[in-house]
Amino acid sequence: MDRITEYRHIVKELLKRYASQRPEEKNVETQLIFDPVNDHYQLLNVGWEDEHRVYYCVLHLDLKGDKVWIQQNNTEHRVAEELIEMGIPKNRIVLGFQSPYKRQFTEFAVA
Repeated sequence: MDRITEYRHIVKELLKRYASQRPEEKNVETQLIFDPVNDHYQLLNVGWEDEHRVYYCVLHLDLKGDKVWIQQNNTEHRVAEELIEMGIPKNRIVLGFQSPYKRQFTEFAVA
């Protein structure tokens, strides 16, 4: 299995795991969005709470080149560390939610 195929598999498994842990709410559904053609992967909450629309991105990861970009992480978990435990090296993970200037001070890839 080539690196990108392996990363796709890891990202999908991570998002599936998070989706299975989400609490069931009557009018809010958890959606997994996998776009393997453009390499965009998201976990969303969509629906209604009383009269209020719910559209919330829980996690958003992209594959760009040979790197996994964490674009959004609205969990309490350290998703980058989980990706490392699943086999993706630190130098292949970009914390896309941080400004490009700050990325140089992390242990992860800058872009």
